[in-house]
Amino acid sequence: MTSTDSTQSEGGRARIPQRTLRTDRWWIGPLLTTLGLAAFVVYATLRVFQQDHYWVPEHHYLTPFYSPCVAQQCVPEAALFGRLPVEFPPLFPYALVSLPILLLFRLTCYYYRKAYYRSIWLAPPACAVREPHRTYTGETRPLMRLQNGHRYFFYAAFVITGINTWDMLVAFLHGTGGGFGVGLGNLIMLLNVLMLWAYTLSCHSCRHVFGGRLRSFGTHPVRYWMWSRVSTLNNRHMLYGWLSIATLMLTDAYIALIASGTIEDLRIIN
Repeated sequence: MTSTDSTQSEGGRARIPQRTLRTDRWWIGPLLTTLGLAAFVVYATLRVFQQDHYWVPEHHYLTPFYSPCVAQQCVPEAALFGRLPVEFPPLFPYALVSLPILLLFRLTCYYYRKAYYRSIWLAPPACAVREPHRTYTGETRPLMRLQNGHRYFFYAAFVITGINTWDMLVAFLHGTGGGFGVGLGNLIMLLNVLMLWAYTLSCHSCRHVFGGRLRSFGTHPVRYWMWSRVSTLNNRHMLYGWLSIATLMLTDAYIALIASGTIEDLRIIN
């Protein structure tokens, strides 16, 4: 084959006019990822700016989308750390402290980077599929350098997950008669907290906390054991990411339906 052949470039590399030679349905993965992320973003955005139906006082249910509730407009009992002295403008979410942290934590997550890089930015959409971009800059541009802050967002998200855990535990102490009680809402909140912890603790930054800077695990058996457990969780980081999104939406929707009077909480104990 000569350099003038239409199927070969000047550098000796074959020029393939097709975007890909794959014959399988490689586009299903990116499509499902895009639809899943879009569904969560649309739902979360509508609920955050609805600013209603987030609190069930008789059972102390607080949706994680509004926790911690810090706006002056928040119901006093729902404000775990108190309320700020000024009212938020209409387009400011009540949970202004936690939502940016959680958004940045997931946005900079290594798995979610791969998910939206491939499915939304098409860089590349799948293996052996040419991306439409002519140049590649990686994460060198100013806005993309925000990705380097992932470990710090992890620390903050760890605290927020702890607050969600407290919200879940307190709800068990607010049964129908004012004492201990268990309803379907309690179980859904418990499931959500478990998935949030699974996603948070399976983070790559969490692995780095326990063993990232050690030169040898031989003299740190405890940290090695903890690093091993986190590494096991890390193998399913993608699964926990999607499950935590699903349980967040489920928890919020269930609490919203109760708070709006659409349904009643199914009580199991008290």
